Amino acid sequence: MKPSLFRVAFLFLATLASLSSLPALRAATLTRPNILFIFSDDESYKTLGCYGAGPSWVKTPNIDRLAARGVRFERSYLGAWCMPSRAALLTGRLQHGVESMTMQGTYPGSRYDPAQCPFVPAQFRKQGYHTAQIGKWHTGTDTGFGRDWDYQIVWNRPGRPDNAGNYYTDQILTFNGVDRLTPGYSTDNYTNWAVDYVNGANRDPAKPWYLWLCYGAIHGPTTPAERHRGTLAGKRAPVPADIVGPWPDKPAYLEKTKAWTRRADGVPVMADKNRKAGNYDSLMPGKTYDEWIQQVNECMAAVDEGVGRVLAALESSGQLNNTLVVFAADQGYGLGEHGFNQKVAPYDATISSPLIISWPGHIPQGKVTKHPVNAPDLVDLFCRTAGVTIPWEMHGRDIRPLLADPTTTAWNSPMLMTHTARNYGAETAEIPTDERLTNTSGVPWYALLRDGKYKYIRNLVVGETEELYDLDADPEELTNLAVRPVEAARLRDLRAKTIAELRRTEAPFVDRMPLTKAELVQRR
Repeated sequence: MKPSLFRVAFLFLATLASLSSLPALRAATLTRPNILFIFSDDESYKTLGCYGAGPSWVKTPNIDRLAARGVRFERSYLGAWCMPSRAALLTGRLQHGVESMTMQGTYPGSRYDPAQCPFVPAQFRKQGYHTAQIGKWHTGTDTGFGRDWDYQIVWNRPGRPDNAGNYYTDQILTFNGVDRLTPGYSTDNYTNWAVDYVNGANRDPAKPWYLWLCYGAIHGPTTPAERHRGTLAGKRAPVPADIVGPWPDKPAYLEKTKAWTRRADGVPVMADKNRKAGNYDSLMPGKTYDEWIQQVNECMAAVDEGVGRVLAALESSGQLNNTLVVFAADQGYGLGEHGFNQKVAPYDATISSPLIISWPGHIPQGKVTKHPVNAPDLVDLFCRTAGVTIPWEMHGRDIRPLLADPTTTAWNSPMLMTHTARNYGAETAEIPTDERLTNTSGVPWYALLRDGKYKYIRNLVVGETEELYDLDADPEELTNLAVRPVEAARLRDLRAKTIAELRRTEAPFVDRMPLTKAELVQRR
C-alpha cells in the first residue's frame, strides 16, 4: 500500500526538523540574519593593523582578518564620547534628537524616560529577534532588561558610580537584573559570555539573534591583561607633528586642552594637568609618548583575541554566513594629535572610530570605502538587514549602496554629527555660554559635516573660527582652509549644507547658533 501524499509530506517535514536541530543546518535555515555588533571603547583607528595609520608594529590579526572578508570604512563618526554614541545607537537619532536623556547625580549618573526615549532593541524583540547585551552600559541607570534585552550581563556604570572606575577588574555586573561582584579581567569575561551565547546558551534557538558586545577596553585606566603587559616594551612610535602645538588658525580652546609637553631632551611626555577624582584615566604626568602608545596597544591585544574567539565560535557553529558582523568603537581617542590625550574634539584622531562590516556571501570582501557614516546610519542598516521597522523617525541614511559598491563615486550624501556636551534632545535648545558649553573635556559644542573629502566644523562659540579640512590632502587636519579667502565659496556651501542637515534632523538649536568669526566680519 502506497503512503498518502499527506504522510509523505509529514515525513519530509519531520526529517527537515530533525536535521535543523544541528547547529550548522539550523543556522542555514534561518531567513533573517543574526547581527553581531562588537563595540570597543575609546579606540583610535590607529590601533588596528588593517588601517595602516599607526606604528608599523601594531598587529591585530583577528580584526584584520575580519576586515579582509568585509568592508572597512576609512572613517565613521558615532559620537563625541561614550554616552551620546551609545544613545544614538540605541535610538537611531543624533544626540540633539534623543529626548529625556539627562545627566544627574554623581558622574556618570544619568536617566531617561523609556516612554519618551524608546530603544531600537525592543523593536527587534517584538519583531522576532532574541536580543542580548554583554559588557559596558553607559546610558541611564535603567539597562532595559526585559524590555529591550532578553539576556543581559552588563557593567551598569550610571547605576553604580562607586564601581564606575573598575574598567578591568572587580566589576559589579548586572546579570539579568541582579547585581553581582565579579572577579576576573573584564575583556576576557565579556568574551567568554559572548562565545557561550553564540554557541546557543541563554537564547531561543528558534529565533535569529542580535548581540551587542560592548568591551570596556581600551578606555582609561587602559590596563593590559597580565599576559600582555610589557610585550611591546621598547617599541617606538612616530610623534604627531602638532603634539605640543602651536595650532594656528584653530579654535582657542586647544591651548587649554593641551595634554603634552616636552622634556629638556625633547621627548614628549604627559603634561602636569588636572587629574580630577572621578577621572578614570590613571596616566601620570611624565609618562613618555612611546610608553603610552605601548600601553594602549598592549591593552588592545585582549580585545583582538576576544574578537577572534567570538568569530571562531560563529564559524564553528555554522552561523558565519547568516550573520552580519560589525566591529566599531564608541569614538576615537587622540594619541597626541592636536595636543590631545582624550576624545570629544571634532578631529578624526579624537572622534573617528574604526568600522568594519562583514557578511560573507552578501557584501564584498577586502574592500575599503572612503564615504563616512554616523551612528544612525548603522542603526538604519541593522533594521533594514533584519527587516525590523521602527515606529519613530530616525536620522540614518540607507548605506547599503556603500556595501554593494564600496568604491562608488555616485554617493553624494552629506553626513552630520553633533556634540552638545552633556545635553540631549530638548535640553539643546539653548546653547550655553557658561561652563556648561565645555563641561565635557573642555571642548565646546559643535556641528560637524562630512561632504566627500571635505570636513566642515562649526564651533558653537560666538566669534569662533570655523574649520575646513581637505582630508585627502591633509588627513591629519593640520591646515584649516576656512581662513583662506579662496575657499570662501566652499565655506558658504558647507555652512548651508550643515544648517540643512540640522533642520532635517530637527536640531533644537539650529536657529540659535552664534555667529562665526567670518559672519561677524561680514557684518562690520
